[in-house]
Amino acid sequence: MDLEVTPAGANSDTRSDSRISHLALDIGGTLAKLVYFSGNENLLNDDRVQSSAEVGGRSSSILHGRLHFAKFETGKIDECVAFINSKELGSQHPKELGNGKIVKATGGGAFKFADLFREKLDVCLDKEDEMDCLVAGANFLLKAVHQEAFTYIGGQKEFVQINQDDLYPFLLVNIGSGVSMIKVDGNGKFERVSGTSLGGGTFWGLGKLLTKCNSFDELLELSQQGNNRVVDMLVGDIYGGGDYNKIGLSSTAIASSFGKTVSANKVLENYRTEDLARSLLRMISNNIGQLAYLTALRFGLRRIFFGGFFIRGQCYTMDTISVAVHYWSKGDAQAMFMRHEGFLGALGAFMSYNKQGPDNFIHLMKQDPKHEPEFDGTAPEEEDSEYASIDCFLDLA
Repeated sequence: MDLEVTPAGANSDTRSDSRISHLALDIGGTLAKLVYFSGNENLLNDDRVQSSAEVGGRSSSILHGRLHFAKFETGKIDECVAFINSKELGSQHPKELGNGKIVKATGGGAFKFADLFREKLDVCLDKEDEMDCLVAGANFLLKAVHQEAFTYIGGQKEFVQINQDDLYPFLLVNIGSGVSMIKVDGNGKFERVSGTSLGGGTFWGLGKLLTKCNSFDELLELSQQGNNRVVDMLVGDIYGGGDYNKIGLSSTAIASSFGKTVSANKVLENYRTEDLARSLLRMISNNIGQLAYLTALRFGLRRIFFGGFFIRGQCYTMDTISVAVHYWSKGDAQAMFMRHEGFLGALGAFMSYNKQGPDNFIHLMKQDPKHEPEFDGTAPEEEDSEYASIDCFLDLA
């Protein structure tokens, strides 16, 4: 099965049938991510669909449709199951499992919730290795999707032109519940070289205790309204408002996260939840940025790509990570982000339906570099607008 993203503007008015032919899941400790394809049955006789076409010397059927992205909290996995049931998601693979349905899945939840999916949906989760999927998803996006990677610093977002002949090696920092740092040397060539337990789960867990927020997104939104200087001890607080020039620390640099709460005669209820959320977000983002650079330095890597659903396109988070990488590397390394950051594992699992091999798959996915994916805004309510569906062709070889 090969997938080809069509250029922007091509067939953008097409509406997908409600029947979903392929689905892949990445069920983590905090979030369950879905990537699924909806084929348009009305196009079966259209010239945009090439049935039994010869592709690379093999017989192939190519179906036009859309690739969608969606997410659910893992703690509310029943909502994810209900969504799948309502959309009749799943793929028939009679050669593999008789007449039963199988769905590609990765992440710890693929094991934890296997019985639930079997009981509720009569679906067998075909488990794929988590790290394999993360790397496959990242490689696919960086090679196939124009304007996927970008930098963000000082409020400026700039897309990065990826030189495919000079992509490797790079460091992939996947920020999920925890953080994995993976040195990627090529397709299927990688090593997990570091990580930290202080990740998205830490932000959400501590944030929930400190603010009583009911969701990760609510906590992120709250943090955007806060002022971390109310609770963080800055260099200027120690040096009477001045810089510590000898070692290059400005007065606004954070000397101690949550440090002001030690000396203040206050209890938790005396602090604004917005300020606590802001300080927490900055603490974790700074820590991840610094550890990422130190790991990259250890292996002589200059390109660092950040993925995972912790970031979610939040400007403050990206800017904090970028500043940390820039500061510790003295400008030698650069933090880069990805538009589909949270779906690397799910996309890698989706790609595993393809039996032709990753090199052939990526070759068929290559785009005209002057085009970018089509985001049509027809995503269901469960999808974020920035992850709207992409117009594509699916090779069902």
